[in-house]
Amino acid sequence: MKLKQLLLSSLVLVSTSVWADPTYRLFVTNEKSDTVSVIDSRTGILETTIEIGKRPRGIGLSPDQKILYIAISGEDAIAMVDVATLEIIGKLEPGDDPETFDIHPNGNLYVSNEDDAKVSVVNPESGKVIHEIKVGLEPEPVAASPTGDIVLVASESTNMVHIIDTSTHKVVANILVGARPRGLVFSSDGSLAYVSSEIGNEVAIIDIEKRKIIKKGAIDLPKAKPMALVLSPDDKVLYMTTGRAGKVAVLDAETLELISTTDVGKRVWGAVLSRDGSTLYTANGVSHTVSVVDTATGKSTMEIEVGQFPWGVALDD
Repeated sequence: MKLKQLLLSSLVLVSTSVWADPTYRLFVTNEKSDTVSVIDSRTGILETTIEIGKRPRGIGLSPDQKILYIAISGEDAIAMVDVATLEIIGKLEPGDDPETFDIHPNGNLYVSNEDDAKVSVVNPESGKVIHEIKVGLEPEPVAASPTGDIVLVASESTNMVHIIDTSTHKVVANILVGARPRGLVFSSDGSLAYVSSEIGNEVAIIDIEKRKIIKKGAIDLPKAKPMALVLSPDDKVLYMTTGRAGKVAVLDAETLELISTTDVGKRVWGAVLSRDGSTLYTANGVSHTVSVVDTATGKSTMEIEVGQFPWGVALDD
């Protein structure tokens, strides 16, 4: 009995050390201000602004939600911020021009190096690049599968999505997509992936097992430039930012038919959805704001002023 209690106590200690309590902070990279805005997502109030480095863009949280990573493309670095204290705790060197990245379930970062047509795999514990993978020209969006067995990266000038096997760190498939792919997201079970194409003005669904596109949908909205993609927790609704159109397009995730649109700020770029799917946050570059969208009503309920040209968003909830 004592041994069982000891084991249970050990499990509790491990779980509490691995998973941090949420701060409910929304983090926003401001490309021209060289800052990160920190917002209390429960109130919409700006808590503070972090001077982070030159040209911050991509942003994401570690699997345990304790560390915030920010791609500082103007410094060829990725900054690490303690989510609880908001202190900068270090910088990683992932190679030239790190535009954006995604974080593998094991904690490693898969970083797109746009100028060098490659993906760098960075171990944040050692701070070292442990693998480099050649891909197409101008890679930008990256997505790690929920199971971690593959990573997708899209090359904007080659118009391809590359499938990387994470056990070998080899490209195992190249899928031709619409012109200038800009957004990638997996379904919750990892069987499907969605890719948006800015110039092609479309969204496509990729069957991961078959390694091919199984459906495409044209985006028929004036001035639309398909950008970031976010999938609802139940995998039924796909949210897509549209750049110059200043709208979020709400699509049926199975048919890719347009359900509705939500007006947000100018040149809407990055987006993140709350864990329960009730609230969508968008970075509005030219408006220098973040929009707070109630997904039930499809209405923007708040505009929060941030720095100059907000690009990416991450939510600790």
